[in-house]
Amino acid sequence: MFSSFSSFSNPFRLPRFFSSSASSAVIIDPVEIHDVEVSHEKRARTLKHLLKLNHVNHSVIYHDLVFHNHMPHLLGSAYLLGADTAHLNGIYEQESKELEPWHDSPGEVSTYDWRDYLGNPKYQRAYVDFFEDELVLNGYNWKKVLEEYLFMGKEPLINNLICGLGHPLIHLGYTYELSSRELAMEALSMACSSYDHLHKYLDDPKFTRPSSNGTQSPLELLYRVQKDSRFDGLFPHGGAGNLAPLFEEHEAEVLEYWNAWHTVNPTEEFKASQMAAAALLVATQRPGEKSYDFFIVHLLTTSHAVRILLPVIPARYHGALVRQWWLLTLAVYIAQLRPEINLNAVTEYDRKGKDWLWVERQAVVGKHALDAHYVKALRAMKTAAQTWGDEDSFYLKAAVRFANDFDGWGGFGF
Repeated sequence: MFSSFSSFSNPFRLPRFFSSSASSAVIIDPVEIHDVEVSHEKRARTLKHLLKLNHVNHSVIYHDLVFHNHMPHLLGSAYLLGADTAHLNGIYEQESKELEPWHDSPGEVSTYDWRDYLGNPKYQRAYVDFFEDELVLNGYNWKKVLEEYLFMGKEPLINNLICGLGHPLIHLGYTYELSSRELAMEALSMACSSYDHLHKYLDDPKFTRPSSNGTQSPLELLYRVQKDSRFDGLFPHGGAGNLAPLFEEHEAEVLEYWNAWHTVNPTEEFKASQMAAAALLVATQRPGEKSYDFFIVHLLTTSHAVRILLPVIPARYHGALVRQWWLLTLAVYIAQLRPEINLNAVTEYDRKGKDWLWVERQAVVGKHALDAHYVKALRAMKTAAQTWGDEDSFYLKAAVRFANDFDGWGGFGF
């Protein structure tokens, strides 16, 4: 498992992940699709009805247009881990207490001006209405609507799914896993409403530059970032507020590491990135600490979403999808003050015989079973183990340690 982290240097080589050719394709099997729209099984019917209720009753962005609606993520994860109907209903009841109803947008959007309001969360309702109109015009074929609006134009939405801390990307992953047209419309609205400046790094090729110090290993690059004194003392504490000034004042340094991830075998490099995502969450935890980093967990759950999407989107977009995850990863890691990654904290962890069934039980009936990010993180590690095999039990050890130690979230900077 660890052999894929050997370094590779090729002076002044353009990162091949940016390529739109077939050579940049990541070859993995699709996950099982659970079409809750047509299933007659009671749990599936319950999930379908709850997703529709959430779609009708709750906005996708709330709390001063800052927070994202995680209801579908938690419902979907719990369902896929075997939750019964009572637990699914309990999730809906609990999550609904925090969410907010839809509010009218300042105006409508149309096929002629829908891009004019990108990045304005006040138009989230208008975007849902617009895309649902498009759904009707396309015979309720939600995949066709996604294909048209994700991939169209010189600056396609697919290149900015990491906006909003990656929540549009996560939402889109659940769209395909659960085959839900409601989630598809929400994902498009979320992508439009949260749209930000990060798209330019994928849309404009001038930001992809030769690197003389590249490697195939994302973990090796993270080790370098951790030791790079240029990032010392940038921020007094971690928190989402560090992301904007990081790009404003240290764009060159971030892009240096972004361009240093080279690919020879895109599938193997993506495999390495999934291991790095799990390590970032669990192997950065200091002994005795119980709160895990809230922002770093999004690097794992967005990696999971990338894994879901790669087999179902055109191969020419694989590189851009993986590279935007890497950009988000670098930015969040630096913004959270570059915690040391100690792989031994996972590889030498004694799980005391606990297996995946124990992990699933913690996610569904454990004391944190109503915490969306906790449940999503456990399922992401399980899916990674299923995707790549887990002969070293790396993902299982990471999941057991996380489930054992977790007692809330930190890293907010206050």
